Amino acid sequence: MLNFFNQRFFFVSLHPMSIDQAIALFHDYIAHERRMAAGTVDNYLSDLRDFAAYLQPLEIGSLDEITSREVRQWQMHHLDRGEAAGTVKRRLSSLSSFFRFLRRRGLIEADVMAKVSAPRQPKRLPVFFKEGELEHLYDEGIFPTDFLGRRDALMLRLLYETGIRRSELAGLTEASADLSALTLKVLGKRNKERVIPIEPELARNISDYLALKHQETGDSQWLFVNGKGKPITPQEVYRVVKKYMPALSNADRISPHVFRHSFATHILNEGGNIQAIKELLGHADLATTEVYTHVTREHLKEVYRHAHPRNKRQ
Repeated sequence: MLNFFNQRFFFVSLHPMSIDQAIALFHDYIAHERRMAAGTVDNYLSDLRDFAAYLQPLEIGSLDEITSREVRQWQMHHLDRGEAAGTVKRRLSSLSSFFRFLRRRGLIEADVMAKVSAPRQPKRLPVFFKEGELEHLYDEGIFPTDFLGRRDALMLRLLYETGIRRSELAGLTEASADLSALTLKVLGKRNKERVIPIEPELARNISDYLALKHQETGDSQWLFVNGKGKPITPQEVYRVVKKYMPALSNADRISPHVFRHSFATHILNEGGNIQAIKELLGHADLATTEVYTHVTREHLKEVYRHAHPRNKRQ
């Protein structure tokens, strides 16, 4: 029996392939075969539908009519509208994945993206909180003493001490924390699990919070809940960060992801191993992690400029 994807593939292979049909096939592939995160799937589909809409006035309806020229025109269309180079680069990445998929399936022959160059963008180093700023997370009086205040304090400390993403934080369950083994099991991108060590004080914070949580909101499998005992969302994690961190830090950007940058940067500044940081962050490629070595170099330059006696004389 043909599965859903093969049934659709068999049907469209008997007829001229339209762009909309191809997008539907690609959707099946990334959502069901690759099992990509829902947000990633939405981004791909948004970019592909935008490209398809751009082609409509050009009266291009089938795949074999698309060339590099149309892709470059679409790229310039977004750049001329003032869209950031990074956003356009992401759009082109979506198209590259789409056309690569179609070539592998034998649905097109030409390498449409071969003559398309992504726009250059200035290389930005990750923003991170200073160590002194994050030490305030452990001060008395920063957080309210009620349940939500205790919850917020633990959320921010976990973000800093584990480097997990906000979606990963929202997805934690009580079973994720092994307090006797001092570990936290995290479900990352593409359902890949990783285990992160935690320090004893953080384990005690989790234990104290769980006791209060059960008392205030009842039993729930989710680690972090709202006042009604419902699991929090990634958006709520963002709101908690924005609630407290502007008063504690003067960083150029405030978001949960800045905690992730801070986690990696501070470990590197203390001599941590880049390969170990890669595993802790759940990166698939070491090159993704190596950006933090640039941050560390800039940190060292700053320390040198302010501390070396020869520099201080000038």
